[in-house]
Amino acid sequence: MAEVDKIKEVDMMQNLNQLWSGDELLLPILIVNLFIGFILSIVVMYHYRKFSSVLTNKSTISRVFPFIVLTTILIISIVKSSLALSLGLVGALSIVRFRTPIKEPEELAYLFISIAIGLGLGANQTINTVVSSLLILIMMGLIKKKMDVSMYTKDYYLSIDMDNVEGDLPGIVDIVSSHSAKADMRRYQVSDNFSNIVFFVDIEDVISLDAITQELKQKYEGISISFIDQSNMPAI
Repeated sequence: MAEVDKIKEVDMMQNLNQLWSGDELLLPILIVNLFIGFILSIVVMYHYRKFSSVLTNKSTISRVFPFIVLTTILIISIVKSSLALSLGLVGALSIVRFRTPIKEPEELAYLFISIAIGLGLGANQTINTVVSSLLILIMMGLIKKKMDVSMYTKDYYLSIDMDNVEGDLPGIVDIVSSHSAKADMRRYQVSDNFSNIVFFVDIEDVISLDAITQELKQKYEGISISFIDQSNMPAI
């Protein structure tokens, strides 16, 4: 009787191993992987909205992550058990054309980690995928937070509108350069009664920004000054 129970226990363990490591698509494993993938995609969504510095609508892009993760899990779970399906997938993807442009490299990074999560879970590498993806997100979050605290220097376009400069350009350049880490003049436009000067400047702190504004206003009457975040404005 004991030998029979032992044989049954061995058979059950073998069946369990086949269930989790076999090549066939098994519904219980697929459901578990989809559920885990959904949770990880929510984590990726939160990380993207919290730490990403992209300019596009974060809520719109982040809602795509669960679809990417879950769809990748399903595709990999299906094609991994069949060479014919794998070749069919390659043929299908060869005629697909994605027309939506990726404007920010950071968007591409989050899309890649979403695909990687789907690939790992679809291949039944559940523990490795969960641990690796969480570690990647934690490390990148720490790096982003550290950079935001320690690197305040920010790039701006400084636009100056005033009456005709009439030889005052060197003085304006000196004022801007003295209060910025870097000052690069990008535009110098002069008409009969109007002048426009655009600088690309690196500002280390708010005090420097205010110093440029106050000194220019004190020296030149009727001057108009605009600081624009360079990420919101195309290069001039």
